[in-house]
Amino acid sequence: MIDAKTNEIVALGRRKRATARVRIKPGSGLFTVNGRPVDEYLARDTLVQMAVQPLETVGLKQSMDVRAICTGGGLAGQAGALCLGVARALVENDENMRTALRSSGLLTRERKKYGRPGARKRFQFSKR
Repeated sequence: MIDAKTNEIVALGRRKRATARVRIKPGSGLFTVNGRPVDEYLARDTLVQMAVQPLETVGLKQSMDVRAICTGGGLAGQAGALCLGVARALVENDENMRTALRSSGLLTRERKKYGRPGARKRFQFSKR
């Protein structure tokens, strides 16, 4: 979806209990999360790499500005939500990027498994 006021592409990413509302536009490669640089916000290099992976896959890391608002969950869940949100926004921007992002597995959300309350959560174990 394109925001008419700011001319940014808006997408939503979720993982576990985390949600990321992502806005991208052509720019100089700035990546901010909740008003802070992504490497300062996520703190760990592996989480930063996870969040930036869709941009690196399509080679637009230096030419797209990303603004995101993350809520819920922990830092790892928020990094996964950012990854999915950025990938969805890139596909919204250019449909030709879908094949590269899909083959890297960046457009799929963790699925909910049948017979369980969530994707990972299990019911309480009872020995007897």
